[in-house]
Amino acid sequence: MQENCIKRILCTAAMLLAPLLAVRAAAGEVTGWYFHHSKNGEQPPVPPELAYVEKYDGYWIDHARNTMDAQDKVLYLTFDAGYENGNVAKILDILKEEEVPGAFFILEGLVKQEPELVMRMASEGHLVCNHTASHRDMTMVVSEEAFREELNRMETVYTELTGGKLAPYYRPPEGKVNEQNMKWAQSCGYKTVFWSFAYADWDNGRQMSPEEAKKRILGETHNGEVLLLHPTSAANAAVLQDLIRTWKEMGFRFGTLDELTGGAG
Repeated sequence: MQENCIKRILCTAAMLLAPLLAVRAAAGEVTGWYFHHSKNGEQPPVPPELAYVEKYDGYWIDHARNTMDAQDKVLYLTFDAGYENGNVAKILDILKEEEVPGAFFILEGLVKQEPELVMRMASEGHLVCNHTASHRDMTMVVSEEAFREELNRMETVYTELTGGKLAPYYRPPEGKVNEQNMKWAQSCGYKTVFWSFAYADWDNGRQMSPEEAKKRILGETHNGEVLLLHPTSAANAAVLQDLIRTWKEMGFRFGTLDELTGGAG
């Protein structure tokens, strides 16, 4: 009897999962965004299995500015911010002092828990962008309607707070993406922004030393780079000002996602 019961449970589970698996298969292989590490200041190539992102308003690097000896050297600072632990405000202080723009991909929880911080991002001239409402795996979403609802929730809570609109840039949580997601994001009016550099800065319990972090970040600097940093990182808060000043000495300026993508809208 127990064996029959187990078989029934497994069969039921298979029946429930089948539609989901079919939709995910039809949408293409689910892949997490990644990048090849830059060497000697060269731009890393797009991962071949993810090249489709560029067909659907996907951006991850500035191809137009691709040599370290170019007259125009540009970096794009982007931050994924889901909560505040004291370091996000420090990051904003540094950006304000150095007069450098950033793009903050935020969650619904940050708006509700730290409204003044979000207002500050907007008022100090940074782009405030959509990282979804709840940081769910968007490749598990099985319909465009549900996909759109997740982004719309984030838009609504931001507009209710600020009276303004989120910038039309979307970043998938954890970089999890498939081709169907790219199509849906484009249909929702978003340009999807990935990155050409990131490092393990998200775990507050396993932070690099400031010296290690600075060496790692500078060692992979390349022209046209889109950096993903987590502003909750103590290491990032400790080294960002030194990094910005070093980059300026190297001849870099700091661009916006509007520039990277050819303009908002």
